[in-house]
Amino acid sequence: MSEVSAAPAPSLDGRRFRSAADVQGGDVGTETVFEYAEADGIVHARYGGGAIRLGFLVGTRDGDTLRFRYAQVRADGTTATGRCESRVEALRDGPPAPPRTHRERRGGRPESRRRRRCPDGS
Repeated sequence: MSEVSAAPAPSLDGRRFRSAADVQGGDVGTETVFEYAEADGIVHARYGGGAIRLGFLVGTRDGDTLRFRYAQVRADGTTATGRCESRVEALRDGPPAPPRTHRERRGGRPESRRRRRCPDGS
C-alpha cells in the first residue's frame, strides 16, 4: 500500500480517476470515470460509466479539502443529488489519489437523508 505524503496534493486539473472497486451500496463502480478541472479554488468534474449515465461535481478547494455538490443521472433514468466533503492526498510514490470523501445524499423526499460515499468512489 502507498504511503500518503506530508506535502500538499497537486492540482486535480486535467486528471482522470476511476474507482478501484465497486462502491457497496452506491452507484459508482470500476467502469465509472471522473475527469477533473481546477482553477482558482474552483473544482469540477464530469463523470459517467457503469450504473451512471452522466454526473457532475462542482465545488471549492481550500488547501487539500474539497467541498462538492453533485448531480447524476443513473443508467435506469433516475436521478440523485447531494453534497460531499473530500480530502485530496498525494501518495509518496506517485500522483494524487482520488479524493476520499463522504456525502450526504438526499433521496426522493426532502426529509430523507443518508450518509453515503461520494460518487467518486472514495
